[in-house]
Amino acid sequence: MKCLRECRDMGNVLIIDDEKNYLIILEDLLSEEGHHVLTAENGREGLELARHNDLDVVVTDMKMPGMDGMEVLEQIRTLNADLPVIMMTAFGTVEKAVEAMKKGAFHYILKPFENEELKVLVQKAVEHHQLVRQNRRMSEILAGQYHFDNIVGKSGPMEQVYALIRKVAPTKATVLITGESGTGKELIARAIHFNSPRKNAPFISVNCGALPENLLESELFGHERGAFTGAIGLRKGRFELAHGGTLFLDEISEMSPPLQVKLLRALQEMRFERVGGTETLHVDVRVVAASNRNLKEEVAAGRFRSDLFFRLNVVHVQLPPLRERPSDIPLLAHHFLKKFREQTSREDLRLRADTLRALLNYSWPGNVRELENVMERAVILCPDREITPEDLPPEVLRPATAPSPTFLEPPMGAHRASPSQGSSERREADRLLAPGPQRVRQLRALDLVQSQGYITNRDYARLNEVSERQALRELTDMVDRGLLMRMGKGRSCQYVSARELS
Repeated sequence: MKCLRECRDMGNVLIIDDEKNYLIILEDLLSEEGHHVLTAENGREGLELARHNDLDVVVTDMKMPGMDGMEVLEQIRTLNADLPVIMMTAFGTVEKAVEAMKKGAFHYILKPFENEELKVLVQKAVEHHQLVRQNRRMSEILAGQYHFDNIVGKSGPMEQVYALIRKVAPTKATVLITGESGTGKELIARAIHFNSPRKNAPFISVNCGALPENLLESELFGHERGAFTGAIGLRKGRFELAHGGTLFLDEISEMSPPLQVKLLRALQEMRFERVGGTETLHVDVRVVAASNRNLKEEVAAGRFRSDLFFRLNVVHVQLPPLRERPSDIPLLAHHFLKKFREQTSREDLRLRADTLRALLNYSWPGNVRELENVMERAVILCPDREITPEDLPPEVLRPATAPSPTFLEPPMGAHRASPSQGSSERREADRLLAPGPQRVRQLRALDLVQSQGYITNRDYARLNEVSERQALRELTDMVDRGLLMRMGKGRSCQYVSARELS
């Protein structure tokens, strides 16, 4: 039995017809177009060829002795549901052809037909099948990339995370992922999607802290033409684009209260209207939300709606910071080393033992993202075949006295705190600040104030990798607790130690 060689520029075509003259004519016609053609005189022979060859399209006659075209279609759909089948039929069997379309046939063509008509139809079927195959391969690659076994981390806390998301992934349940910045919340969200029945549907992501309120509403729900200045046409929102798939709402705590109300309704009913529209749209979307803040604390402070929190918090996945799973640091370091070795063609590069000890001794305030950046920097700067401690950033080698990011000189009247003042302020902060990730960020900000004399809203946002709106909230909280004093107004506002000015 002759087998076809794979050819992706044109198609591999199987023609089934009990009329030999048709087989000869169609084989010549499609071969001239560059297709590779196999022929069969009956349905059973055609199915045998279909089992042993990599086909792009089947063209079969409807009326044949023994196994007719309808049975051929059903058998091929069993073998390969993605393989297009074109039915050839005479006028008297049009109704059967329509029935075949309902059962999954790609198209039908009436005998006698024009040669050009068949050539165009076969080419469309080939392109359709190759596109389906490419999409399926891409989905398999992505699913493999985000398989649970490919997420780096074997520590006890991470094993608990894996066990939880394995259970929740096949369901429709809404998931809330919390953890400090850089712990890999979006990676977990993608893993949930690509290990769910929705893996072949869209995964749509939106950062709720990256856009102003009016733009975020349009981004989520879309808008009609003329809904606001600049809305020159209809635009679908992320909810519509995620229909049938998963919508990932990152930094959900940054969403304004009015928008929280609209989101709550959309989650409860899976219905919404575009901005400026009156038509109610219905979608089927699984929502995964993430936050680097403690949403229970946000609810208690009145900044986040309790009913929205309970709607999102069906299954809660808490990602541990890297400092709480030190056994994963060597695994992650070697994973990133391999990644950047391949990108820079430095396959002989190795990580020295004392360098790994330095990585283990660091607290990693930026978590996995910071470790990835450190490894990329080390691979780029390393002059030899071994990465030494000298190839690491200074703050990793001297975490207790690490230099803060480069900022402007302190304002007039602001003085650097003495060691004794710093330690007493730290004790006062430990007493006043609420526990949780926000406390870690605020203490980091106080260290910067002690180091350079002040901090700005933008400094806080860059230091802690949060939005400026979130930075403003957390700095205001420190002012309210008497730890900082605000100097100036607007974007030029600076925050200094309250004790320095008292």
